Amino acid sequence: MKPGLQLRLNQQLALTPQLQQAIRLLQLSRAELETELRQLAEANPMLELGDEQDEAAAAEDLDPEDVATPPAAEEFTYDAPAEPVAVAATDEAGEAWEPSERYEDGLDFGSLGAHGSASAAGDDEDRPEAQDAAPEGLREHLQWQVNLLPLSARDRAIALALVDALDDDGYLREGLEPVQAALDAGIASAEIEAVRHRLQRLDPVGIASLDLRDCLGVQIDALDAATPQRDLARRIVAEELETLARQDLGRIARRLRAEPEDVAEAAALIRALDPRPGATLSAPAVEYVAPDAYAIRDQGRWRVALAAGSMPRLAINQHYCSLIARARRDDAAYMKGQLQEARWLLKSLRARADTLLKVAEAIVRQQSAFLDYGPEAMRPLVLREVAEEVGMHESTISRVTTRKYLHTPRGTFEFKYFFSSGVGTDDGGSASATAIQAMLRKLVAAEDARRPLSDQALAEELKQRGINVARRTVAKYREALRIPSSSERQRAS
Repeated sequence: MKPGLQLRLNQQLALTPQLQQAIRLLQLSRAELETELRQLAEANPMLELGDEQDEAAAAEDLDPEDVATPPAAEEFTYDAPAEPVAVAATDEAGEAWEPSERYEDGLDFGSLGAHGSASAAGDDEDRPEAQDAAPEGLREHLQWQVNLLPLSARDRAIALALVDALDDDGYLREGLEPVQAALDAGIASAEIEAVRHRLQRLDPVGIASLDLRDCLGVQIDALDAATPQRDLARRIVAEELETLARQDLGRIARRLRAEPEDVAEAAALIRALDPRPGATLSAPAVEYVAPDAYAIRDQGRWRVALAAGSMPRLAINQHYCSLIARARRDDAAYMKGQLQEARWLLKSLRARADTLLKVAEAIVRQQSAFLDYGPEAMRPLVLREVAEEVGMHESTISRVTTRKYLHTPRGTFEFKYFFSSGVGTDDGGSASATAIQAMLRKLVAAEDARRPLSDQALAEELKQRGINVARRTVAKYREALRIPSSSERQRAS
């Protein structure tokens, strides 16, 4: 063996900083994009974020190549099919209606603000900015009450340790041992139990319970002593809670030697209690989304346009541009570099807006039947189909459809909502999973409450409609819709 030289020729894809920036901007949501651009504008003196008045005043002086113009005026129209899809559309009252009767009203995009609300620019200036406080969580709610209790420093430390150990439902499912281990040595379990009983009487009642029986028992004890069947309800929770879960009220009446009417009244009292007292305060904060594009029916055709706020008002700062010629060599080189980065950013933003519009157009073309007739007309759609139609890679379509929202007359949906797998039909076609779930929801809503349809019966009903699905597939879709099983629906009735 001896050293030698070899010549190899290969090809390699290199992501330039500009391409990396374009990919990053493409996958950002609208809110994240605004935050990102605000940070970039603060770091780059050549960029500026302006309001509507600044943009109007500067539009006459700026070079079109240096300004990212919002493409809200761009639109796409799609003719509705001459022959409607063979799907029966009904309103909430069960009466048939024609899509044109409901969706003929137009939407004035010129009056839509960044969040899709019709408002004048002058009103926005006078309206105070929303200052919503963060919602109070379960632990904050309990800590506030603990601080108001007349407790010693030792008991207050125990109470706060118990609050920290609660799960989202308000239970101490792991018992008191972890709490005792977290406290100073020398605190007996009897002391922790005494403080826990005090916590259970706070709001919400039943918090810091060890199990469901403990939680319901505390809530019953907190009721007024004159509450009808209060004592019987306490006995049922303590002795026959599992039997109550099976809805076997006759056995409870025999075992407790009580009248069936009294047992039924006590069972109703128990059902009115809260089995998860901490869930309400532990619920995540509601997140609001602003549509990135709009689909509207206009004179029998579907029209697509980007939302006014999907393209932030970003422009080149002309004042700093004019200083480049007078700056010293080092300063001029720095400013030219910042100007080039600003132009790259504006170009990436225009490409992002164009890609959003193309994908929204493709989705509306593919799912026009859904817009006309509802979820039961949703057709199977995968990323590859849209990618081939717009001439892009599937990974690009995946980035565009994540956390981007399309507003339609039927509601606002994430782009990904319109993609679903297909199931074969008798006529050789296919039905999307979304359409099958909509059919299942309608079948369950129309069933006899005393004789609910089993998963097998639902599969047979779908088969009669030409959709061949197995019973386990029906069960999977039913669980995804959070519809109880037939036995649970029968007991609930």
